[in-house]
Amino acid sequence: MHFANTKGAYSFEVNKKANKIQIKNAVEKIYSVKVRKVKTANRKGKHRRRGRTVGSKPSWKKAVVFLEPDFHIDLF
Repeated sequence: MHFANTKGAYSFEVNKKANKIQIKNAVEKIYSVKVRKVKTANRKGKHRRRGRTVGSKPSWKKAVVFLEPDFHIDLF
């Protein structure tokens, strides 16, 4: 079962400088829903190799947004 179906949670990739309040306001405005809480995590970029050259993917920020029970986001 999908996390959105059981907990009403949706995950987003957000700007690394965005805080929880900004994320909450943006999701409520874009999707016309009521957000209950937001959890964030800074994800480190993975190392990648191409031959002898070593590089890395960029780091990014993940936000998990929990909605009030009466709301949901239609993704498809």
